[in-house]
Formats: sequence, C-alpha cells, structure tokens
Amino acid sequence: MTKSMYRYIGEFWRNRNSLEFKELMRARIIQWRREGAITRVEKPTRLDRARALGYKAKQGYVIVRARVRRGGRRKKRPVRGRKSRNLGVNKITPKKSIKLIAEERAARKYSNLEVLNSYWVGQDGRHKFFEVILIDPQHPVIAKDPRTSWVSIKEYRGDDIFYIKNPVHRGRVHRGLTSSGRKSRGLRNKGIGAEKVRPSIRSHGRRGN
Repeated sequence: MTKSMYRYIGEFWRNRNSLEFKELMRARIIQWRREGAITRVEKPTRLDRARALGYKAKQGYVIVRARVRRGGRRKKRPVRGRKSRNLGVNKITPKKSIKLIAEERAARKYSNLEVLNSYWVGQDGRHKFFEVILIDPQHPVIAKDPRTSWVSIKEYRGDDIFYIKNPVHRGRVHRGLTSSGRKSRGLRNKGIGAEKVRPSIRSHGRRGN
C-alpha cells in the first residue's frame, strides 16, 4: 500500500531528532526570530496538521504564525518582608497554555477573524512558535460551507444578503472555546474526578451560594 503525501509529511515532523529536521528548523527559526511576534504566512508550514484541524486552501482562511516566550511568569523578587519559602518567585506558571496565549494574541491582532485551531511549528531556548488558523465569518465562502457555517449568520438588508459573526461564537478563543481552551479548562476529562469542571469550574463553585 502506497503512502500519501500527508503521511510522509507527518513522519518527517514526528522524527524531530533526525539531522535533516534539526538543520531545517535551525534555519527557519533564525528567520522567524527576525520577524514580528504575529506574522501572517501565505501557506501552512505543516500542511498535514493544518488540514487535519480544518484548514482549506481557499478564500476566507488565514494562517498566522505567533511567537510566545517560554517558561513561567517573570516575577520580581521581593526585597524584604518574606520568608524564603514564601517569596513566590519560581514555579509561578499560568493556568493557560502557551498555545492558548498564542491563539489569543493572534485573535487580538486580527479582530475581524475567529480562531479555528492552532498547531506547534517550532521552538528554541526562549520562544515557542505556533501557526494559528483563522477564518473570516463575513466571507461568503466560509458562511456557505457546511463545515464552517456555524461561525456566521445571515442578515438581510433590503434585497441584499450579508453575513455577520454569529454572536454565540464571537471571541470564542477568549472564552476558552477552542481546543486549547477546553483543555485548559479540564474539559478533556469525563466521569469520575471531573464532576466540578462542567459547565465551568467558576460556575460550579457558585452553585452552593
């Protein structure tokens, strides 16, 4: 049985210890560091991963590469008034993943688009790089496609039809509705041990009040 092109691409990205992969990523990351933190790209770096997450090579889809610093929070060390164990400098990490932070920053820059998904494309000692898939809810191609029509609704203005953002999905990345957001909220778990995560941890805590 012959392998597809996407199979070969996936095997290349999974074998990250190979010499070819390391040389290619070294050259790419040198170039990516010189570019902006949020940069639009013409086509996906990982075509197999982008297609699996819903990307289509047609109008209305936008690919953005986001650069986010690695590690925990940079907290200033208190000068005095603490025990050593209560300084709270190290191991202070955000609840959000770095991938979710990259999605949010891309959504803020392209406020007329909505985040569909994202995937990892590289990292160095200081930064991680992700490519974020964005879709335009006002584009007719997106609104008429059954796979993405959920993000748009019709609006009649006289005899003309326009497409606008569906209010239910407006700002979905900032409300933890993407795949990374649902993971940070603990929604990947079901059953025993996950009784307090639905509909959300905050709203579940209000039930006793």
